[in-house]
Amino acid sequence: MSQESFHVASTRRLHRVAVIVDGNTNPFELGCATELFGLPRPELARDLYDFTVCAAHDRTVMRDRFFTLTEAADLEAADTADTLIIPSRPDVGRPRHPAVLDVIRRAHARGARLVSFCTGAFALAQAGVLDGRRATTHWQCAELLRSGYPGVRVEPDVLFVDDGDILTSAGSAAALDLGLHVIRRDHGAETANTISRRLVFPAHRDGGQKQFIERPMPDLPDESLAPLLAWAQERLDTPLTVAALAAEAAVSTTTLHRRFRTQLGTTPLAWLTAERVTLARRLLERGDTRIDAVARRSGLGTAANFRTLLRRETGLTPSAYRQRFGPETEPA
Repeated sequence: MSQESFHVASTRRLHRVAVIVDGNTNPFELGCATELFGLPRPELARDLYDFTVCAAHDRTVMRDRFFTLTEAADLEAADTADTLIIPSRPDVGRPRHPAVLDVIRRAHARGARLVSFCTGAFALAQAGVLDGRRATTHWQCAELLRSGYPGVRVEPDVLFVDDGDILTSAGSAAALDLGLHVIRRDHGAETANTISRRLVFPAHRDGGQKQFIERPMPDLPDESLAPLLAWAQERLDTPLTVAALAAEAAVSTTTLHRRFRTQLGTTPLAWLTAERVTLARRLLERGDTRIDAVARRSGLGTAANFRTLLRRETGLTPSAYRQRFGPETEPA
């Protein structure tokens, strides 16, 4: 599905983000939403979002009674949000507050973007908006989501799922992965990378949550791909091949594929392509105007290949992407 952009030009109002706090909400995911969408961005010298925390009650007891949240906005604030975020709760089997489910349904009906963190996907499922849609949740709860809501197309191994107007993340820290992805969709790769550096968190973590699932760990020699990935990222503009990667790692191409599948959940070629598209997006955002030059500098070869890959990733042509996310021109 092509990804619709929710980018808002600087001359218009800020994109409104509301996060709903329900009884027993996990503080971590609420903190992720606040950090990503609610705090000032001095590193950007501009604000990105208009952020609101709202709840069904004046006093909301957070998970395990760690603290009580007061003075949040009421749920009416969520009815004007462009993006509605639903954090997680550990008690996935207990129904959400009916008013919260009604807010989710109204937001979906009017075309707002819905985002859930971790087990927040259960609230979306209870509201009935995930039927026939792709979604994920924490790997420990994926089977519960699948069995409890058979209409949901659960993808248990990924860090997040972008299904257009509904986005869901896996276990707790994946809220940061999804949040940065949302910022990347709205404001471009360069802005997302700037924020990720401020957070000291990768702008894009490779692989999925499959790598975190509990399993017996055999005693194996160090086979980390980190040195190879760093080496390749410095040479994206060169004609790197899978064979060249295997030679640098001093392994066969079969072994290299196995390590990429095990550690990153992808193939060497898919990883290379994704890294090159990300580099190309950053070049466009920095003002590079010649599409063929961007394609060459990012290692994507031809302008036609670059156009195809960028449209597949963002739903935009290079020219449209540069116009939307490139440097703002000064008024005449």
